[in-house]
Amino acid sequence: MLRICKYLSRSEIGQLLIGLVFIVGQIWFDLKLPDYMSDITRLVETPGSNMHDIWVAGGKMLLISLGSVLCAIATGYVAARVGASFSQRLRSLEFRKVESFGPAEMSRFSTASLITRSTNDITQIQMFVTMGLLLLVKSPIMAVWAICKIAGKGVDWTIATAVAVGVLLVIIGALMTMVVPKFRSMQRLTDNINLVARENLTGLRVVRAYNAEDYQQTKYDEANKELSDTYLFTNRAMSVMMPLINTVMNGLMLAIYWIGAYLINSAGIQDKLTLFSNMVVFSSYSVQVIMSFLLMSMVFVLLPRADASADRILEVLDTDPMVADGAKNAAGAADAVTTATAAAPKGTVEFENVSFAYPDSREAMLEGITFSANPGQTVAFIGSTGSGKSSLVNLVPRFYDATEGQVLVDGVDVRNYTLKALRDKIGYVPQQSVLFKGTVASNIRYGDRPQDSADVELVDTSSIQGRRREAELMKYANDVQDLGDEQQVHKAAEVAQADEFIETMDGTYDAAIAQGGSNVSGGQKQRLSIARAVYRHPEILIFDDSFSALDFKTDRAVRDELAKEAKDSTKLIVAQRIGTIMDADRIVVLDDGKVVGQGTHRELLENCSVYREIAESQLSPDELAA
Repeated sequence: MLRICKYLSRSEIGQLLIGLVFIVGQIWFDLKLPDYMSDITRLVETPGSNMHDIWVAGGKMLLISLGSVLCAIATGYVAARVGASFSQRLRSLEFRKVESFGPAEMSRFSTASLITRSTNDITQIQMFVTMGLLLLVKSPIMAVWAICKIAGKGVDWTIATAVAVGVLLVIIGALMTMVVPKFRSMQRLTDNINLVARENLTGLRVVRAYNAEDYQQTKYDEANKELSDTYLFTNRAMSVMMPLINTVMNGLMLAIYWIGAYLINSAGIQDKLTLFSNMVVFSSYSVQVIMSFLLMSMVFVLLPRADASADRILEVLDTDPMVADGAKNAAGAADAVTTATAAAPKGTVEFENVSFAYPDSREAMLEGITFSANPGQTVAFIGSTGSGKSSLVNLVPRFYDATEGQVLVDGVDVRNYTLKALRDKIGYVPQQSVLFKGTVASNIRYGDRPQDSADVELVDTSSIQGRRREAELMKYANDVQDLGDEQQVHKAAEVAQADEFIETMDGTYDAAIAQGGSNVSGGQKQRLSIARAVYRHPEILIFDDSFSALDFKTDRAVRDELAKEAKDSTKLIVAQRIGTIMDADRIVVLDDGKVVGQGTHRELLENCSVYREIAESQLSPDELAA
């Protein structure tokens, strides 16, 4: 838990120190009350006491109580403010870190787990900062201060208090031993229930198609029961704590009065009043000692979950992406990029003896891949399922890094680029089309923004100025997003053959797109994804099996438009259909991660058996002969 405190800002640390002053003030007021109680008791028991003195002492008690209340309010305000700003920063930092993750890191953390870490886990941290951190400071200070106050006021009473404290420690220790492991497992179980719920929601059509509602319900009930049972166990265990602490506290009070009655009965007439006054003061201070341990027990309830949550958050924040900016890894990388790009044509892609293995795999997915693609060329990749086609094109935008060899863009190793500079050159259309909640136009011009607004600085949102600056940046980014050229959006849609269905939608280019594009078909999603890539006018266009959901006519029309609109761009196409790639300038045939043939469609039919088998399985003899 201490490690995550390094993310507290100076402003928050200062506010916590101010809160500490208020805590000390509250403790001083609380421990001052018994002194006035002792004065009032002495005045009441002393014959001939003036009523005015009793009223004065009572008035001082009221002022002390009011001071304690004001300090408590100030402490709560400061703690709530720090907890809210700290959790806001952690959420932003975690989101930004996840944004830097590649596929390798995402395979380590499940999506459901990352969502839980950015919501439930950070809420646990916020609760601890708001309540537990202050209690953790308050309880030991109060206990030590109260013990110092009662020191020397009676050996018998002190022994009784020590015995009560010992019993409390045993009770709290036993309970914590039972529940702490359960507290730590709660976050994992929350991940699990989120995972099951997310699977059910995202796969709703498959669930309905296979009448698997009962199966999904059973899975959810099992995950829900496991989490509920853990909650019930911890709550039942902790519910025993308060009655036990109250029993110990009432037993201590009884012991103090019993010992006091015995001492008063045995004392002389002159000492009876002093002993009675001391007994009243001691009973008040002993309650404060017990209350300190009660507060500490509340900390022990909050701390295990907060500590487990902090570890899970730090696990994300401390994860360094395997793919990082080249300019941060190699001295002079920026100069190398500038020099090489000045010499090489823009859009050149070269693979030089590239091999690649996934981080969790012992066997290479790609071995000894060598080819080049020049600006204006279309290079296609074909092969059987699992031959490494998608893995190959994913090395260009550095979703992964090659384990051997070099991938060059514009004559520069991609590892020497900053990720932003490299990916600004690329328009990427993935296998599974992804659309975002918004409109048709916002999805086509997704990510379009000027260079100077791309890297938004981190702002300290704990201050008013920081929050105002963050709001200005967000407004600027939104304004920029709306500046996309409408004509370019329409042109990109035309190239992707998406304009025909966009015009039929209610609102056309302003028509709403649901989260994940659930309100459009698979083919429509693919065409919008293609339009999004074309809209950027990139140097390199990568189509990772992006034409599979298109019919042959639309497929042909899209490729014809691409040949005209993106004639200067390098096009890398992964495809399963021969018809999609037979007009490519070069076709690279992959088999078991190795290049087994390169050339045009006609050349490969003559000299590559793997390609010929694929072609014969898809094309008729007349089409092959054409």
